[in-house]
Amino acid sequence: MSELELSARLLGSINDVDARDWDALNTSDNPFVSHAFLSACEDSGSVGPGTGWQAAPIVLESDSGALLGAMPAFLKGHSQGEYVFDHSWADAYERAGGSYYPKLQIAAPFTPATGPRLLLADDALAPALLSAAAQICAQNSLSSAHATFIEPEQLPLFEDNGWLLRSDIQFHWHNRDYDNFDGFLADLASRKRKDLRKERAKAQAAVEIRHLSGSDITEADWDAFWVFYQDTGARKWGTPYLTREAFTLMSERMPDKLLLIMGYRDGVPIAGALNVIGRDALYGRYWGCTETVPFLHFEICYYQAIDAAIARGLARVEAGAQGGHKLARGYAPVETWSAHWMVDAGFREAVADFLERERQGVATDKIYLNRRTPFRKGD
Repeated sequence: MSELELSARLLGSINDVDARDWDALNTSDNPFVSHAFLSACEDSGSVGPGTGWQAAPIVLESDSGALLGAMPAFLKGHSQGEYVFDHSWADAYERAGGSYYPKLQIAAPFTPATGPRLLLADDALAPALLSAAAQICAQNSLSSAHATFIEPEQLPLFEDNGWLLRSDIQFHWHNRDYDNFDGFLADLASRKRKDLRKERAKAQAAVEIRHLSGSDITEADWDAFWVFYQDTGARKWGTPYLTREAFTLMSERMPDKLLLIMGYRDGVPIAGALNVIGRDALYGRYWGCTETVPFLHFEICYYQAIDAAIARGLARVEAGAQGGHKLARGYAPVETWSAHWMVDAGFREAVADFLERERQGVATDKIYLNRRTPFRKGD
């Protein structure tokens, strides 16, 4: 198909696209670029006026109007909620007299989880969709475009079209066809295995832990979790990104994708973690508590997530951004990737130089971290 038969459009809402047409392009069934998740973010007010996130999906259509490509994109007035930090770029650009914001962000809002950022009927359409993003930046005085947490398979599509690649490190747990948690523990060094068992025993002795999903999750459960989420959000990043309504809408629109792991003391919920279920991964998202219990964070966020992934036959657990403490719990360092387009040639050159140096540091860090995993050496 030639580009002459295509047209690109910048929309004002994910709701401007039919959900079935959008999801038909999401062939990996990634939950965070699904119409359900994106529309829940918008319709709940988590994205929209006053948030610094303005929905701006870009679509590629045939001359007959068929949807052939799409980007989950947003006009951003700040760099919050992205987990790929470009504040130093913004400072440098504005010191030089430019306006870094607004910028175009191609991402799942508030979600440092890998996934497709180009939804395509055919990979051959990638140049047309990426060209549309670049043109939108140039025509609307946007400094740049940023696609974050790109699945590795799509990196060549960005790089081949002139986007600059950036890497960072997360910690993921990988399922080596384990039958149960003890099978995973058998792969660890003896001392680490004992440490994890002690942590689990202490946490489980203090609380009752339940897994809730689908219709098992009630509004009362979301009310309890909302308290946990607000507490963690206020301590870590100020104002929580998601509104209370977002959880209700996600529960209505993607119930089978949600796993709420809750901890109870005397029947009262005191801690919880929200996970999102993908085709081959469990994504840990939000955690919070109203009481401090030794090792409960590790138990609910990491060990129970491993249990859930094994039970579902999932290949990995992505436990979110940062957190070197995950290393000791069997979560290994994995490179994550983003891609960046700069309109100004001089700015692009400066960023490219920075990224070259940064990649070398990230590669060195990964080697160091791999040597410190708790797994038995020589395996």
